[in-house]
This record gives sequence, C-alpha cells and structure tokens, in this order.
Amino acid sequence: MKEVYLIGGPMGVGKTTLCRALQNRLENSVFLDGDWCWDMHPFQVTEETKQMVQENIAFLLNQFIRCSAFDHVIFCWVMHQQAIVEELLSRLPAGGCRIHTISLVCTPEVLRERVERDIQAGVRQPGAMERSLEYLSYYDALSTKKVDVTDCTPEEGSEKLLRLVK
Repeated sequence: MKEVYLIGGPMGVGKTTLCRALQNRLENSVFLDGDWCWDMHPFQVTEETKQMVQENIAFLLNQFIRCSAFDHVIFCWVMHQQAIVEELLSRLPAGGCRIHTISLVCTPEVLRERVERDIQAGVRQPGAMERSLEYLSYYDALSTKKVDVTDCTPEEGSEKLLRLVK
C-alpha cells in the first residue's frame, strides 16, 4: 500500500530538510514542498492565488499517488490550521494509500535560532520570525501526530517520524 506523508510545521522548523532526509531513507519516494507552489514574484496571497495553490498541490499529489513508480509520497507545507489539512485530505483518494498527517514542532528557543540563521543567510525575510513563533502554538490544536525535532538532526527526525507512523 502506498504511504503518503503530509508534514506540517512552522516556517524554519526544518520541514524541507527533514523531508529530504526522509526521501533518502525511503525507496521509490517522491517529494513535493508546498512552498514551490507559492514561488511567485511578487508574492501575492489572494483568494485566487490560495485556490490556485491548493488545486495545484492536490493535482500534483494525486498524480504522484496514481503513479506506480512511487511507494512513498512526501509533502510538506506550513499547514497550521486544521481546515487546511482537512481541505487537502478532501482532495486526496480515500482508498489505496495510507495517509499520515504529521506536525514538526520544536521549542520556541530552537525555532528562534533556526529562523534567525535563515534570516542572516537571506533565505527568509525578517518578518518571518514573528509569524513562525506565532504559528508554533497552533500545532497543538491539530489532529496530527507530533514529532519534536528540537534536539535532532534531520536524519534523526526522519527516523523518529518513521517510528511514529509504523
């Protein structure tokens, strides 16, 4: 049975890096980062762009799920609200795969360090710090399995995630 991993977490927690480590662990896997579907200039969050991004993500995930070359489909995105998770789940097939919803979390101190490092490297804008710390608290309320990545490398985090879903 195909395994689908929907991995959320605040900006800077390490979703992309952990998903790359997970992809390297899992044979016949494919990885989609939701941020790739938002890669626009200028960055515009409107009802139209939100709808387009959600449709594009669902389309790509469904294509990966249908493709026999892949046993594991890995997706990451902020997904800080249950409604976002539910909307995505409603667009995926109900059968033929096991869907795992996971949130990566860490302490506020570690998140602050990681986001600050990204800001210094020019990967994130300074305003990302406040949003990321605010979003961190939202994940407690989600119906997802939590993986604490405070004190681990991406490889260790991917191992924790796999143990949690087995």
